Amino acid sequence: MKKRSKLRGLMLLITGLLTTVLLSGCDGKFVVFDPQGPVAETQYRLIILSAILCAIVVIPVLAITVFIVLRYRDKPGNKAPYKPHWDDSKVLEILWWGIPVIIIGILGAYTARDTYALAKKPPVTDVKPIKIQVTSLDWKWLFQYPDQNIATVNYVHIPAGVQVDFELTSDAPMNSFWIPQLGGQEYTMPGMAMSLWLQADRPGEYYGTGANFSGKDFAHMRFNVIAESQENFNKWVQSVKGSNNELTKEGYEALAKPSQSDEQTFSSYPADLFDSVVTKNGGHHMDMDKDADKGDKADADDAKSDSKDAHDMDDMSDMDMSNMNSSEMNHNHQ
Repeated sequence: MKKRSKLRGLMLLITGLLTTVLLSGCDGKFVVFDPQGPVAETQYRLIILSAILCAIVVIPVLAITVFIVLRYRDKPGNKAPYKPHWDDSKVLEILWWGIPVIIIGILGAYTARDTYALAKKPPVTDVKPIKIQVTSLDWKWLFQYPDQNIATVNYVHIPAGVQVDFELTSDAPMNSFWIPQLGGQEYTMPGMAMSLWLQADRPGEYYGTGANFSGKDFAHMRFNVIAESQENFNKWVQSVKGSNNELTKEGYEALAKPSQSDEQTFSSYPADLFDSVVTKNGGHHMDMDKDADKGDKADADDAKSDSKDAHDMDDMSDMDMSNMNSSEMNHNHQ
């Protein structure tokens, strides 16, 4: 038994060493832990907070487990007290129920605060946000710039330090749009236009990917995000518009067929292309700002309706009082 135990320990040690050697050639920077924008920075703080709160539970539990195994294992001369009738401890009950409840409350409060803060678009500054419409296809990404009337495939340029308002849909199976260094994932769904805002604080190239399984070539749904100065971005836009490679509706139909694609650039595209993709698959826009405006308008209409009803009731009351006074006067006159 001792030889078998030693052999098992040796195998575990060798496995650990081989894993360390094999992984040493990988990039040591995890993109999720390298935030390069305000959205990713907020989510990074949530990740760190979650890890700390989890460690408050996990580390003591592991330490207690090791202590119990060593202290109370069956061995000759074990001096651990034997208490067969012990079955309750109010102090321990409070600890192992109270601490998790407090941790969940703290984590829930911070998560709800930051989630709602990120769901709302930040106030518009002097720098106008740029709008980009994104369509996930099999197995590629199409990016459309409605203000510039240009389009790209599998890569996207954005100005650094400028808010980017993404509008996302799918003309293929549901997928997930993810630029880890700029923010978390957002789903792309057929018949839906989802909203997502991100921002790169500084120039650089960032990794983008689709995070859902969507067929045999889903692993190739990657794209590059090039963040650059506003001046360089404007030059890039002009260079794209100067080319003669237009995206027609027929060209889009060919592009939408399941296949891999290299990076492509289009100097123009049909103006209604994005909306037509949304409507042909069901047609619903998930714009939180518009939904909020609709809600406010509905509330205002309800308030106006209530005010009108109250005014009408007042008029009816006045008419009743007037009729009653007139009747009393006629009665007295008689």
